[in-house]
Amino acid sequence: MSSSSTNNIPEIGDLRAFCAAVDLGSISRAGRRLYISQPALSKRIRNLERMAGTELLVRTPAGVRSTAAGQRLYPEARRMLVHAELVGELLDQLQPRSMPARLAASHTITEYLLADLLREFQSSASREHLAVEVISANSSVVRSLVRDGHADIGLCALAPGQSADERLVADLFCEDEVVVAVPTAHPWARRSSISLKEFLSTPMVMRDPAANSRATVEATLAARELNAARPISEVGSTAAAKSAARERGAPVLTSSLSLTPGDLLQVVAVEGLEFKRQFVLLIADRQDLHRPARLLAEFLLSHAHRDQTLIHPH
Repeated sequence: MSSSSTNNIPEIGDLRAFCAAVDLGSISRAGRRLYISQPALSKRIRNLERMAGTELLVRTPAGVRSTAAGQRLYPEARRMLVHAELVGELLDQLQPRSMPARLAASHTITEYLLADLLREFQSSASREHLAVEVISANSSVVRSLVRDGHADIGLCALAPGQSADERLVADLFCEDEVVVAVPTAHPWARRSSISLKEFLSTPMVMRDPAANSRATVEATLAARELNAARPISEVGSTAAAKSAARERGAPVLTSSLSLTPGDLLQVVAVEGLEFKRQFVLLIADRQDLHRPARLLAEFLLSHAHRDQTLIHPH
């Protein structure tokens, strides 16, 4: 084999990007499927076009389609991807123990959703003995862990107006709302709602300032140029916040995901005010994910919107 031909062997990631663009007819949709930003995916395709010395895709306002050269390349690229996947699976099987998938998740997700999801994932993948290593942290820390390569996947909250780091690809996992909840003996428990004035003037139990639920409340109020009363207590976890509310007989601002009948807390609406946020799944670049992490990401996304009770269990 000549040296020129060996130097012209493409990267698997570049071929995967090209095939996804052809299959979907869109660079942006291909990027979402592969968890790569659109500029990064375009760069991978340009790498192939540079090696081929010609255009492989025609870009149009409606999307992309193969050129004659692209049509010749596609079936061979697809075959190569199939073989690469088989080789990857074989290498995973040859390892004495599979590398764990490293999942960083917010405290709320870890405490109230993750156990059941991971139990189902382990059950579905039991024949492969796929391990998952979970790191629980505030949402801002989760983003940093994924961005810096210390976690393969992240599940974190985004406050209103907040976006994921541009170096990360984000997919919606579920919707959430930070709500006012009160112990059953509290006077508000007999009401369905409170006025905005009552909300703003009443000290409440809140999460620590670094928590996303706190950031969500503050961002929503700031957008309306409002200020809430100083917290009666600031705590480091959702479970501790609910416990402090019961002990003090005080309102608490907490995620709707965290509420269960056993909490003995009643949700009270605030007239004209909602604290909406989203939880997203973050990946730095799916092309770099090893098999257990890739399978976990696919599993989590396939379950993201399946059960609406995960979003508002109360």
